[in-house]
Parts: sequence; C-alpha cells; structure tokens
Amino acid sequence: MKVTVVGDLLLDVDINGTATRLSPDAPVPVVDVAGVRRRAGGAGLVATLLKRDGHDVTLVTAVSNDDGASHLRRALSGVALLAGSPMAPTPTKTRVRIGSHPMVRFDEGCAPAAVPECTAEMRAAIESADAVVVADYGRGITFNEDIRAALANAARRVPVVWDPHPSGSQPVTGVAAVTPNLVEARALSKAAGLDDAGLDPAGLDQKGKHVAESGRQLLEHWQSNAVLVTKGEAGAVLVQAGGSVDVPAPRTSVDDPCGAGDRLAGSLAVYLGLGLGLEDAATRAVSDASAFLAEGGAASLIVDTDAMEPEHPAPAPPPDKVTAVVELFGKQPNGPDGVHFAQAVRGKGGTVVATGGCFDLLHAGHARTLAAAREMGDCLIVCLNSDQSVRRLKGAHRPIVSMEDRAELLLALSCVDAVVVFEEDTPEECLARIRPRVWVKGGDYQPDELPEARLLATWGGQCVTVPFHPARSTSGLAEALAKVG
Repeated sequence: MKVTVVGDLLLDVDINGTATRLSPDAPVPVVDVAGVRRRAGGAGLVATLLKRDGHDVTLVTAVSNDDGASHLRRALSGVALLAGSPMAPTPTKTRVRIGSHPMVRFDEGCAPAAVPECTAEMRAAIESADAVVVADYGRGITFNEDIRAALANAARRVPVVWDPHPSGSQPVTGVAAVTPNLVEARALSKAAGLDDAGLDPAGLDQKGKHVAESGRQLLEHWQSNAVLVTKGEAGAVLVQAGGSVDVPAPRTSVDDPCGAGDRLAGSLAVYLGLGLGLEDAATRAVSDASAFLAEGGAASLIVDTDAMEPEHPAPAPPPDKVTAVVELFGKQPNGPDGVHFAQAVRGKGGTVVATGGCFDLLHAGHARTLAAAREMGDCLIVCLNSDQSVRRLKGAHRPIVSMEDRAELLLALSCVDAVVVFEEDTPEECLARIRPRVWVKGGDYQPDELPEARLLATWGGQCVTVPFHPARSTSGLAEALAKVG
C-alpha cells in the first residue's frame, strides 16, 4: 500500500546501561553506558514502522541541516523523504535506560518552530496516497496552508488518520479518525473551550460513557468521521456520530509505552485503506499497538546502525544470508540478526516465511518441509528451540545434537536464510519479533487451528501447513542409532 506520512520529525536517542553503585557526589545512580542508539522519532517512527511492514512510504516533513539530521536520514533509509525548508536545531529526545527501565529523558530543541514551506512534490505525495497518517508533534508542519489544503482534498478520497498534539494544529474537516490519548484529549478540549470533566489524564477511574461524551464533543468540534481516544492498557473508546464503543486492549506487560500511539495511528490508516470498517480497524490497530509494546516498543527497533555506538561493536551481517549467527532472545541488547534480516526483506517489499521446531536429528522429512516453506516467500527463517527448551519438551536425554550444531546444519541448507534460537517452550515471542507473513507447520492440522494463527492475524500474517511425511522422524532415527550403538 502507498502510505504518506505527514508530520514532525524527531531524533530519539537511547542510552542503555547498568547501574550498580551510587555517585559519591550525590545519591544518584551511576550509569555505566553499554551503548547509544539513535532512531527516527515522531513522524519518522510512524514511517519506520510502516516501511517495516512492507508498505511504500513517503514522509512529508521538515529536516534541519545539523548533525542530528544526518542521523535521521540514515535511520530513514528506504523511506522517500520530502522535506521543506530546513529547521535548526533537530528536535532531540534522549532517554536513559537501566536495563529495560527508563530513568530520565532530556528534550532539546522541541519548541514550536517556523512553519516550513510546501513543495509541489509534497502536495503530490499527499494527493496520490492510498492512505495518509498525520503525526503532529507541534513543530509546525501541519500549520502550512498548502499542506492543509492537500490533506483536506485527500480526506475526501482516502482515509486520513490524524494523531494530534496539544501544540499542533486542528485536524482538517472530514478526516477518517483523530487519535488523541487521554492527556491530549483533555488538553485539546480545554484549548477548544469544551467540557473535559470526563477526561482524567491518568485514565484510571474513567467510566466509558464519560470519555465517550468528551469524544463526542471533540468529534463535533473537529468535524471528523471518528475520534479514537486511547486509554493505555485499558484500550480505547471509538466515538462516531451514531454512538461509541469500547475497544479493549490485550493484556500486555509494558516497561515503556513509547511509540504505542504511532503504531496505532499507522495501523489504523492501513486497515481503513484496506476497506475495513472503523470498529474492526480500530480493534486491530489497538491489538497492533499492544503487540508492538510486547516486543519492547520503540526501544526494540534496530535502525540507524551507522549511528550506533556499542561498547563492543558487533560485525554487520552479510547482505544476502545470515550464515553464522545463533541468537538467544534477551541476551543481545540490539536484538537477533534473524530479526534484522526479516526487517531488511520486508523493507524491500519481500515476503518473510518462518517455521520452527527442535530439528534434533535433521532428516529427509525436515528437508522437504523446509524446502516447501522457502517456496512460499522471499526468505525462510527457522525458529529453533534452545537446548534447555528441547530438554523441557522432550526429556533429560534430549537434545541429541547441540543447538549450535543444529543451527549450523540448518544454515547449511540453501533454503534456510537465518536461524533464531528461542528459550521459551513456544515460539510466540520469537514470531512477534520476526513478524513473518507466513508461518509454516508440517502435519495434519487445519491452519486456523494452529495456536500461532491468532498471533499472526494481528499483523495480517497467515498459517500454512505442508504434508507430513510418515516413517521419517527424529524419534525413529534415535531408536535406530541406539540399536547400532
């Protein structure tokens, strides 16, 4: 799908480290920095996520000419960047994390800036899109009258989803949906002189009807088709002219909610662009945002690798095939190379296929299943149970072959492009990070009966089964080897 993102570009900087002692100067933790990672934020994050999903993305924004802008351009590789007049300095948000826990954030240059210019190419990108996302971060891009006129015209033809900001401009008339969170909705209600009594910023004690009433007032004020007020872990309330409906969120353990609104707005625009109704699209978008946070949110993204400054830099993976990497989830601060590889394939518009298992003794049945799976897309990633996982599933006598050797044997097959080892008993977390379009299983299953089917459906993936080959099994081989021994 051709998606145009219109909005303000930010540079997000993550400083990750550990803290084991207090400073002698003051009772504050000393952070031993393990790595610094820079990525595109704001409208840049929306564009990054949509590009990762395989869409044709154009970003209409304004970019400075300072050092921060150079990091942003690298992070947005693969996104068509149409920029107005330069802004200085680049707005930068720096987060310090100890482990996975945010400790403090520093904002630089984030005050509203001069309204940037609009070029003919920027207008054309808005007018030719299949869906438009406006990521307003209050820096000025949505105040440009030419851009607003192009957005108003687009809203008559395709879905336009507007993620607002208290310091930003009012959404143009007729957009498909406006997506404020509770805090933003309260600030926007006050700015418009509306009654915001039902909008507690914490969102902990809100009755759905109170949020719905405030959403209805915003709906009338903005003259949009819908308002989707998000409530964090409590989900969202979708308000339309005919009434409102609660949209629950899946239960998710969240350390840092950064990026959830960007994920939701982008997904909502895509689902509407595919022709789904507002309620169905909102339900799926909320699920996408929850899944994104379960993956680690914005901090989990692997982008702008040229700008990463780890304490011990890792070698870059080969461009065409990952051949010597065995990764364990939770062990690598920058994420598994198999995940990076999947993102690269999606970024080029390719189809990612995945399959999984123990593959303890590789046999002809495995080879046929893997070859069939590879034919279904542009790459095949194998989710491999770790030794500990195999032991829990198969017993103390298994595995027969170590995970390093199992991974090496799999990677020796021409049909396998990458291997990712997972520690859990099931591959759900592994799949949530890889996000394959197709998940392949061997056996006599109905695809919709597979336990992974519901997870893949959250990002539009599907489960496929291939025939099981009888008389070829690891257990049979193990028994035969025992007789030989």
